[in-house]
Amino acid sequence: MRVQLSAGEIFVQVSGAEGAPPMVLLHGTNSDSSGWGQVVPGLGERFRVYAVDQRGHGQSAWTPTYSFEEMRDDLLELVEKLELGEFLLCGHSMGGTVATLFAERYADRLSGLILVDSPPPDGEGEWKVPERPDEEPGFDWEVLPAIFGQLAKPDPAWWDELPAIAVPTLILGGGSTSPVPQGKLVEVADRIPAARLVTIEGAGHAIQRTRPTEFLAELDEWLDAIHQ
Repeated sequence: MRVQLSAGEIFVQVSGAEGAPPMVLLHGTNSDSSGWGQVVPGLGERFRVYAVDQRGHGQSAWTPTYSFEEMRDDLLELVEKLELGEFLLCGHSMGGTVATLFAERYADRLSGLILVDSPPPDGEGEWKVPERPDEEPGFDWEVLPAIFGQLAKPDPAWWDELPAIAVPTLILGGGSTSPVPQGKLVEVADRIPAARLVTIEGAGHAIQRTRPTEFLAELDEWLDAIHQ
């Protein structure tokens, strides 16, 4: 499915039964909606799944500018055009930051939030843009300097406004093999009122790809708990 937004055309892979509760998936940098491929069939047993190619990635439009806030605004426009109503939002890495910013501002639109190994940026770490490869990378290279710039100098409000996320939240961490400091996920869970943190040790950063079975099992357990 292709949806025309003010920023350009956005590609969305749709699966699962029509009429099932909606779930939106947001990928990380240098990825696209296909990065959820190993878990989409399982998610589709319970949800109508909308896996989005965010601007500058996959089959979506390359735009003049890139930022977490612009991607958040893309998401709002997208779900309004699709008339999703209340939906479950899941984001990995860059997509997790977009999802966090969305939840901080539009928690009333969500039935729940899932953050996959993705605390908000805090400015720590080295964020030097790598050299562009000779082969076409499959995404707009201009995404990297824009997003890396925000990773290096994030808005402090992204952390300060975490308590505004007034929806059930599942935070999945990849454990000691992830490049993400897992203590940051603990801090996020402490700030979000209804958050649950689960660590899948050894899963690394892309849990949905390395441990899809455990990803789905933890999600099902959490969903069953919050809907009791």
